[in-house]
Amino acid sequence: MDSLPFALLVVIFVAAAAVVWVAGIQLSKATDVLDARLHLGSALGGLIVLAVATNLPEIAITVSAAMAGNLEVAVGNILGGIALQTVVLVILDAFGRRGRGVKPLTYRAASLTLVLEGLSVVAVLAVVIAGSQLPDGLEVLRLTPDVVLIAALWIIGLVLVQRAGEHLPWHEDGRAPDASPKPSPAKTKMSTKKAAVVFSISALATLVAGVVLERAGDAASSQIGLSGVLFGATVLALATSLPEISTGLQAIRQGDDNLAISDIFGGNAFLPVLFLLATVISGSAVLPRANGADIYLTALAALLTLVYVVGLIFRPQRRIIGMGVDSFVVLVLYAVGIGGLFAISA
Repeated sequence: MDSLPFALLVVIFVAAAAVVWVAGIQLSKATDVLDARLHLGSALGGLIVLAVATNLPEIAITVSAAMAGNLEVAVGNILGGIALQTVVLVILDAFGRRGRGVKPLTYRAASLTLVLEGLSVVAVLAVVIAGSQLPDGLEVLRLTPDVVLIAALWIIGLVLVQRAGEHLPWHEDGRAPDASPKPSPAKTKMSTKKAAVVFSISALATLVAGVVLERAGDAASSQIGLSGVLFGATVLALATSLPEISTGLQAIRQGDDNLAISDIFGGNAFLPVLFLLATVISGSAVLPRANGADIYLTALAALLTLVYVVGLIFRPQRRIIGMGVDSFVVLVLYAVGIGGLFAISA
């Protein structure tokens, strides 16, 4: 796409964004039905089904980069957007449900299961930072210990969330007594077969449009001379987070606040697992290719996630400029963090 005119790239970018947005809404609706029919629950459904589907563009780009030997692209693609994907929760908090008397998102969705998901994200990101310091040459059977540990932590997180969904030895089974009621699956008229078809088509549309979105955005940034790291961590990261934004807003409108948060946490925990795929395909250690900006953004993502974990535990009721206190803190920290990124990339 590098040879296309800038104006045409903008048109392609906007068109792909529109497709991703519409597909994301349908993904959320179909996931809500499949969660109920397959008895997954909102947390596990968001952690697996929706999180993987909304990150299909990242999967395709990682595979393509690994096959071409561009491991730096694979690392930057995965780590560059996790922090901003966490900031999507700010958007969902501010615009998902508005009006006088509406409580913040973390107050409505308070659940120890979501706290567990957030801690799983932090654990995975900690291994990413540690793995970036390992030397090359630790490959055994096209694997390295860091990516194996990341995949293992992700699987352990899934098991723990599944068990937490069945029973927790806490008051109200780990769910706050006045949190949002679970949406009733009886209200939907979509059959399981139709939900599966809608989900598959929407996932395919998200995959294709997401890749086009990233390629057109990258070509446009090159033409205007914007740093790849800065563009990737801001404009492009926001564009590739459109599936999470649209699915999250739709989930909140359906009354499923837990699914909205679980999609974000689930996606952030899943993305580093792609390093295992990239390592197997390339046969080389991937995380040591991470640059300073990548690790900086990873640490920022862990910090932002911890703010929301605290919010889920303390459930602040106060709102600042239309969002919860925790979302406001995350927004400020991200703005400061991007300022630091400019300093690193200068």
